[in-house]
Amino acid sequence: MRVCELHKLHLVTYENGMKLQQKLVELRQTEQIPDQLLLLEHPPVITLGRGGNAANLLASGERLRAERVRFFETTRGGDITYHGPGQVVGYPIIHLGEGNRDVRKYVTKLEEVLIRTVAHYGITAARVEGKRGIWVGNDKIAAIGVRIARWVTSHGFALNVGTNLDHFRLITPCGLHGTGVTSIEREIGRTIPIEEVRDLLAAKFAEVFEREMVPRPENIRLIKIVLHDAGNRVLLLHRKPERGNFWQPITGAIEKDEAPLEAARRELLEETGTAGEPRPMGITQSFLIESTFLSSRLGALVIASEVGFEMPVDSSIPIRIDPEEHDGHGWFTFGEAYEKIRWTDDREALEELETRLCGPAMAQFRDDDEEETAQPRSRGTAQPV
Repeated sequence: MRVCELHKLHLVTYENGMKLQQKLVELRQTEQIPDQLLLLEHPPVITLGRGGNAANLLASGERLRAERVRFFETTRGGDITYHGPGQVVGYPIIHLGEGNRDVRKYVTKLEEVLIRTVAHYGITAARVEGKRGIWVGNDKIAAIGVRIARWVTSHGFALNVGTNLDHFRLITPCGLHGTGVTSIEREIGRTIPIEEVRDLLAAKFAEVFEREMVPRPENIRLIKIVLHDAGNRVLLLHRKPERGNFWQPITGAIEKDEAPLEAARRELLEETGTAGEPRPMGITQSFLIESTFLSSRLGALVIASEVGFEMPVDSSIPIRIDPEEHDGHGWFTFGEAYEKIRWTDDREALEELETRLCGPAMAQFRDDDEEETAQPRSRGTAQPV
């Protein structure tokens, strides 16, 4: 039985998800890693597949910004779809191999994984001729869109668990008129822990694809703290050129046997000279780190998880930055901060905080995403964070 490494990730921006898949596909094509399965959630995003019809995007750019939903043209097959919290997205990176080079059979197996998963909750789902995904009556409960390069798969499936189904009104799902969408929670009338569904999906994937699933936790655990003042400005630190040469909130590694909040208190003091009690933001993110230094210690694939915190402070207090890591700092409006930061996970955390502080109507989300394509950058630094 072939091994498949299982990555149960947290919130992953679509750009970071694309970059992680690209890296895994390269490693799998060159036989440096076994098969992989990523299970994760995306922030709200609409994606248009190769050959999809852009007319199936029904919402204006202004409406998407108001709803905090991004839009990307991407490399998978299929038409248009939506991803968001409460939906388990699965990205299998597997080599179809000799004797299994059958795309239709591969998609059929993905559908079988999904059918068996929802059946656990008493939901009868089925395939529909000429339509990808699985359906409960006339309503789609899971979507499928795949890409295969040199017989290594990427992209995959999205199963609606407790998804905001109203966001599907922003599109014509999969370009199909006269159909609806549903979720596990809508069908059974109760809340389901997303982690429970992930575990079930992994088990059904192992059954259908005849794989031995080997869990792979993140290589490095981090915290992020966004400090903000009464004027709704945020503090950013600038990393020295030899440490990456970019702006970011306070970040740091969680040490062995240290709780995230303990790490946040420690990093706050070490990075700024300020003592305080950071407050959890309720957001944990996952992303790829491309670093020669870390790869030499942790292996070819370095995946981080990062727990988010925020804290109000008086911006007049002195900030004593760590001179070994940073060469400057500044207080910026959210609009200014979006222009300075590099990483999409930092953007997502700032947007979450801005919405809490200012409300959705006042949030200054960047308006250049309507024409973006999924050409992401992963985190990269020559030194450990």
